[in-house]
Amino acid sequence: MLFIVGLGLGDERDITLRGLDAVQKCEKVYLEAYTSLLALGLDASATTTLRLYGRPVIVADREMVEQMAERILDEAQTSDVAFLVVGDPFGATTHSDLVVRAKSMGLKVEVIHNASVMNAVGACGLQLYRFGEAISIPFFTETWRPDSFYDKIKANRSIGLHTLCLLDIRVKEPSVEALCRGRKEYEPPRYMSVNTAVEQLLEIEENRQENVYTEETMAVGLARLGQPTQLIVAGPLKQLLSVDFGAPLHSLIITGNTHVMEEEMLNFFKQQ
Repeated sequence: MLFIVGLGLGDERDITLRGLDAVQKCEKVYLEAYTSLLALGLDASATTTLRLYGRPVIVADREMVEQMAERILDEAQTSDVAFLVVGDPFGATTHSDLVVRAKSMGLKVEVIHNASVMNAVGACGLQLYRFGEAISIPFFTETWRPDSFYDKIKANRSIGLHTLCLLDIRVKEPSVEALCRGRKEYEPPRYMSVNTAVEQLLEIEENRQENVYTEETMAVGLARLGQPTQLIVAGPLKQLLSVDFGAPLHSLIITGNTHVMEEEMLNFFKQQ
């Protein structure tokens, strides 16, 4: 049997009791380590979960999950296997794919949910039912500066809805130079900051000139949601450029039309 267990947003202690029960009866436990990360970081969390969960934890990077999923599923045919996911199990498409493959093999799958960024953003005071389609913002490169998500922001704002921007995480990404030489070498981990996301968004607006948003558009920067060091700052996009949001993970919200109650909550997060 395959258990897919959400760990929540803080650290290893945010697992639910039901999730912990499942983990403790599994013979193999994998920790997905590339679509998000725990508060303690990958190495520390793997060591700590070993003590708290009472099971050895195998850190599963992108290569293992996307290219060696058959190994995990084969093990689940003969024993109980847990796949741990930071946040909620369905917060990334990779995990949906794992469920589809498991069910196609006739495996029994149990999903145990937890908090994710998709609902925790409500901490800033913006009402969840007033959000439109969420977007992902990737790191720009010298030769690749995508802007397809701009149209989704435009669509959301045209009907007054907020836009949650999920910021790029690059973990164990092969370097272009190494690939050209036929070697397996990886770039250092990178986590997009609110500041970088705002810079890229303003560059796209300058290029597209469709007035979807401006430097004065109200936005909310969020860092380390669900952790003791959580930071939320509301203000115009240009103001967020100069805010030090600290360590990852970061998210950004571009507001649509705001209700009076939302505005009252946002006031608590504006810098004086």
